[in-house]
Amino acid sequence: MVIDGMGDLPIEELANKTPLEAAETPNMDSFARNGKNGLMYTVGKGVAPESDVAVISVLGYDPFKHSTGRGILEAIGADISVEDGDLALRCNFATLGDGKKIIDRRAGRDLTAEEAAELSRAVDENVKLESHPADFEFKNTIGHRAVLVIRSKRKNLSSRITNTDPAYQRIEGLGVAKPKNEMVLKKCEPTNGSKEAKTSAKLVNEFVDKSHVVLDRHKINKKRTARGKLKANVILTRDAGHLLPKFFNINEKYGVRFVSLTDMPVERGISKLTGMHIVDLPPPSQNLEKDCNLRVEKLRDLMPSYDCFYIHIKGPDEPGHDGKFSLKTRLISIIDKHFFGKLLQKIELKNCIVCVTADHATPCKLKAHSDDPVPLLISGDKIKGDNILKFSERECRKGSLGVLEHGTELMPKLISFLKA
Repeated sequence: MVIDGMGDLPIEELANKTPLEAAETPNMDSFARNGKNGLMYTVGKGVAPESDVAVISVLGYDPFKHSTGRGILEAIGADISVEDGDLALRCNFATLGDGKKIIDRRAGRDLTAEEAAELSRAVDENVKLESHPADFEFKNTIGHRAVLVIRSKRKNLSSRITNTDPAYQRIEGLGVAKPKNEMVLKKCEPTNGSKEAKTSAKLVNEFVDKSHVVLDRHKINKKRTARGKLKANVILTRDAGHLLPKFFNINEKYGVRFVSLTDMPVERGISKLTGMHIVDLPPPSQNLEKDCNLRVEKLRDLMPSYDCFYIHIKGPDEPGHDGKFSLKTRLISIIDKHFFGKLLQKIELKNCIVCVTADHATPCKLKAHSDDPVPLLISGDKIKGDNILKFSERECRKGSLGVLEHGTELMPKLISFLKA
């Protein structure tokens, strides 16, 4: 169970507790008390990972070897056809002001699915790429999120380019959050001297410029402005990929049957490419209790047919990005009550192993991903407990698992417990 962005830092207004410490989590606390606990750097010390590389790592794949860019994973997860040599990018609808200033990277985080779909159609219908013979497919996914795939008619494209989104950068090929950034729309630049990279950067810049013109004058944005909302008038791009990752089949590797219960495109893309069975879930709703209950029911129905279950809930990540520590605390409590509480009514722990962790920390004071280690528990079956008081960053530091330096250490541990 991966709870997106759950990790955090102590917050003064919460009596110097983290949201996880402050939350009411009797069920996760019980798991922690009766199981083994620790902390985990999902990718490595000093890396503030994006979700894609963090999830790749905790599923047992070295992201430095296997990651080929988040854009590819998002495209696969959004059911867009991608081949080697195509250029795939993760995108955001954002708000652009004067002087290239980005007013909001997520267009107020209130873009509806209907608005995003209409804006996407307008871009597809009115933008033509002319700097190089190429076509593109642009698709909104969830909220302000979208995917762009550019296909060259003559030669392969290259992901050796920079982001136009100023909040993220590429380090050793991985997408990581920038600790400090100037909120200004960046120009896409090639990171090597190849013709493919130069062509790709030129195409991305052309797409961003031309789509901005279309979006800025669109009736949807005129209506949003009239209602006092921010325009979704620019598309930010990041984490380009041009090669499909060569993941080993997770079922064959560990001799198990894996199923994925995820709803966000990037996690769905990873699940597909690693060979997991995919269960279609609706996008995250505004009702986290409902989302948790749905996952418990799906899990109960699937348990006779599969051995291992990868479950991902977005919940606490967004309030972390928005600095809303009270909301983050409340959402963690809801997950504990309506996912883990209901789960314990459906399963026998003596026959199961439960692992709970996060893909990364999203501290409210930073409003961004950080390189802090995340809490980790492994409980159930015959696992001997650590008797810690609460599932939290502070208490997990005392656990018998210690500090895992890399997320790739986790899956072998889980499989060893499973087959013990």
